[in-house]
Amino acid sequence: MPYKKPKIEKVFYSIGEVADMFGVNTSNIRFWENEFDILKPHKNAKGNRMFTREDIENLKIIHHLLKERGLTIKGAQMKLKDNKEDTLQNFEVVNRLQEIRQMLIDIKEEL
Repeated sequence: MPYKKPKIEKVFYSIGEVADMFGVNTSNIRFWENEFDILKPHKNAKGNRMFTREDIENLKIIHHLLKERGLTIKGAQMKLKDNKEDTLQNFEVVNRLQEIRQMLIDIKEEL
């Protein structure tokens, strides 16, 4: 399931909101936080995780590697460790191609 953009841009997102964006359980988000160094959400006084836009961008990459490309946790960790810039560029290209595809589908449906 592809990432769903939030309707309203906020400074912080709760773990439930983030899980809904990616169509996964909150336990997946907590697990990914433990497994990937690039995820460091802030915690409020109650200890609740509060995710920033940067955290969400990092989660997009992790979600892409695990769910869309089918890599294992170890494989995704190695990909991010060894080639973070290449991985990020590939993710951006795939994301842009998906946007173009959706645009073309929308145009086709209007014809």
